[in-house]
Order: sequence, then structure tokens, then C-alpha cells
Amino acid sequence: MSAVSEFGPDFVAADYRATHFGWSVADRVGTVTLDRPERKNPLTFQSYDELAALFRRLPRARDVRAVVVTGAGGNFSSGGDVHEIIGPLVRMQEAGDAPGLLRFTRMTGELVKAMRACPQPIVAAVDGVCAGAGAIVAMASDLRLGTARSKVAFLFVRVGLSGADMGACALLPRIVGQGRASELLYTGRFLGGEEAERWGFHNRLVEPEALLGEATALARALAHGPTFAHGMTKAALHQEWSMSVDEAIEAEAQTQALCMQTRDFARAYRAFVEKRTPVFEGD
Repeated sequence: MSAVSEFGPDFVAADYRATHFGWSVADRVGTVTLDRPERKNPLTFQSYDELAALFRRLPRARDVRAVVVTGAGGNFSSGGDVHEIIGPLVRMQEAGDAPGLLRFTRMTGELVKAMRACPQPIVAAVDGVCAGAGAIVAMASDLRLGTARSKVAFLFVRVGLSGADMGACALLPRIVGQGRASELLYTGRFLGGEEAERWGFHNRLVEPEALLGEATALARALAHGPTFAHGMTKAALHQEWSMSVDEAIEAEAQTQALCMQTRDFARAYRAFVEKRTPVFEGD
């Protein structure tokens, strides 16, 4: 494939140097580490913006085929930084800066849109506190591995705000169901790890010391799969919620016909005939 596509030149993700979070690439897996452990990894204006920018660039990354999002120091993320975000927002409110408040809420939503539009599967490794915007980041991921000690909460109501934040009212019911999403968004209560697994928020629980390794192994398995097909699956899962069954069946017919044109499809057939494991290349 040419180094220049309709989306612009390739993005070499391994060369990217993040400023407001940790970023590394190994064996086709990119790892985002929210790394302010002394304050439970809160998000700032800058980290929101830089995370969204990274996920918007990942569709052009040939060296990253799956992503892990994790937090440093035994916690995922405590959400928006109280001093660096909440304080300035209150000052905007006191100054009557309604346009500034809307710019902020749209900017945070851009992170979720970028994560959902990114074709690479995203695996969240959730330990400890996962609250507010941190819970949104986990929610916006495709898969979530948690620990028994993890605590997930959508805290917006506790600061006098709606639970409708960054797409929570659209995405959370898809994960845990309408009634359970309503409970979490109305009450802002914490969801313990075992309950989060029962509710379907966590795909499974692992021991804290094994969490990052398990999440990376899952991401690596996806990264070595038919990645074009994975991207199509992710797009279909995101888009078909608003379709009728007939529309979804037609969309999936077109999706599969595209996937059947890939070399990975032929590779899988030849491997089956030769009784060996297929080696997928993502093309």
C-alpha cells in the first residue's frame, strides 16, 4: 500500500511523543497510560485535547492495530481535574461565558467521537477509581477488563450536572441496559468490580497484578487478527444501533462483501485447507 492514502500520509505511531499522558507501541499494540498517579490520573483540558488528537490520527497508523488504555498507580482515572477543569468552568459560569462552557463540553465529546471512529479495537484496563470522565473513557472503549477492587461511577449528578455527558445516555445503555444505566446516571453511585462484571460493564475480572498483562494480551490477539475486518465490525456495532433490522442486514451484507475482497480472507481459507493457523496482515 502507498505511504500516502486518501486520509493523508501514514502516521508512525511509535514515533509519537505524548505530552500529557504516557504512550508506547510494541507488537502492533499502542498503550495509553493516564499517568498522574498522585491525583488518581485526572484529565485536564490539555489531556482531553491531546487524547482526541491521537485517536483521530490512529486510522493512519500502520504500526498500531489495537490500543490499550490504562492508568498508573492502581487507579484508572478520577475524571476531570477539580482544580484545573472544574474551577475554571465555575469561573466561566460566574462570568456568564455560556459560549465558553459549550466549547468545553463539545471538546470533551470530541474524545469519545475520536475513540469510536478509530478503527482499532480499544481495550480499557480498569483498576481502582474509574470515575466521571474516566468512566466515560472506559465506556467509550470496545472492551473492558476490570479488577474486583475497581470502582466505576458516573459522578456528574454529584456536582449538579446531568448524567447526559460525552455520550453517556447513548452508549451506557448499550453496555448495561437502559434501567441500569438510568440508575448509574441518576444516582452517581459507585459500581464495584464484581457488580460491574455481572452488569456487563467489565467483560471479565482479573487480579490487579495481572490486569495490564491480560489487557495487552487481548489487544495483541486482536492486533494479529484480520484488522480490516475488526474495523468493519467496530463501525457496524457503532452504526447499527439506530438502524432497523432490515437496514442492518443490508449494511452487514455490504460489509462482508468488502471483507471478502481482502487478502486476509483468502489467507484464512488457504490456512484452513493446509491445516495451519492463519497469519493475518490486515490487508
